[in-house]
Amino acid sequence: MASETQDVSYEEEYVLNSRGLKLFTCQWLPTNQEPKGLIFICHGYAMECSITMKSTAIRLAKAGFAIYGVDYEGHGKSDGLQGYITSFDHVVDDCSNHFTSISERKQNKGKMRYLLGESMGGAVALLLHRKKPDYWDGAVLVAPMCKIADDVKPNPIVVNILTKLCNFIPTWKIIPTQDIIDVAFKVPEIRHQIRTNPYCYKGRPRLNTGHQLLKISSDLEQRLEEVSFPFIILHGEVDRVTDISVSEQLYEKASSWDKSLKTYPEMWHGLLYGETLENIDVVFAGIIAWLEERCALGNSRIERQLKSECDDQQAK
Repeated sequence: MASETQDVSYEEEYVLNSRGLKLFTCQWLPTNQEPKGLIFICHGYAMECSITMKSTAIRLAKAGFAIYGVDYEGHGKSDGLQGYITSFDHVVDDCSNHFTSISERKQNKGKMRYLLGESMGGAVALLLHRKKPDYWDGAVLVAPMCKIADDVKPNPIVVNILTKLCNFIPTWKIIPTQDIIDVAFKVPEIRHQIRTNPYCYKGRPRLNTGHQLLKISSDLEQRLEEVSFPFIILHGEVDRVTDISVSEQLYEKASSWDKSLKTYPEMWHGLLYGETLENIDVVFAGIIAWLEERCALGNSRIERQLKSECDDQQAK
């Protein structure tokens, strides 16, 4: 399916992953200019790209960027049991395969490549960087899941029991936690939109999904110093879903030479579409300014890539 507005064209298609599952993918491209750079969306847990991330993608496409998204296995319009993550490695591999295939298209060679990860998608973005440390030019990390906040995490005894049960009933929805939608998104109309979106998972987290989220967030928290690419973190100061203190630790411990942290008083977890319009405008002003500044400066990866291609041509 394809559609077009005055400034942005939209397309969607299904691709097969390495395990034979159909994954839903989508893209938003500026129609009146060559893209300044490529942005790859990593959506949050229980969310999807084409509806909940649409306003984000359109804002960035209107700012001149090409935007690409994929619904993870078990999420949105992709195959798999809804809300179920069999393995976080599968999520990362699927994103890596799809995003790199787009980056390597002829028309995209030489363009800057950025990841935009929201919440659990922030963890995906950091793991994509870990998988290919020199491939991505940077990331926008929105309330990244480097640690799940204590408000929504079961106590350690319950976690221990549930972890053992994962071996027997991995898909069961029995993890006791607050309704994430209520604590993540400030504006009631947005909460209603998410609840009525059939492609967003509702209900308690499935056992193995919760286990995977806890395991990967703990792993990231222990290895923050391995993050070496440019990034900007944006985090609401009253976020009750992901832990702002770990975003602050990521900023301090990461070995990146180019890193920024923006925190927003009175803002919640869902900065991209769960806040008031005035607050969302402030958040996107920071994101777009950061992206445009880096695209204008260029990047040593692109210089190396172009030099390598020149050397190859001369050798022939």
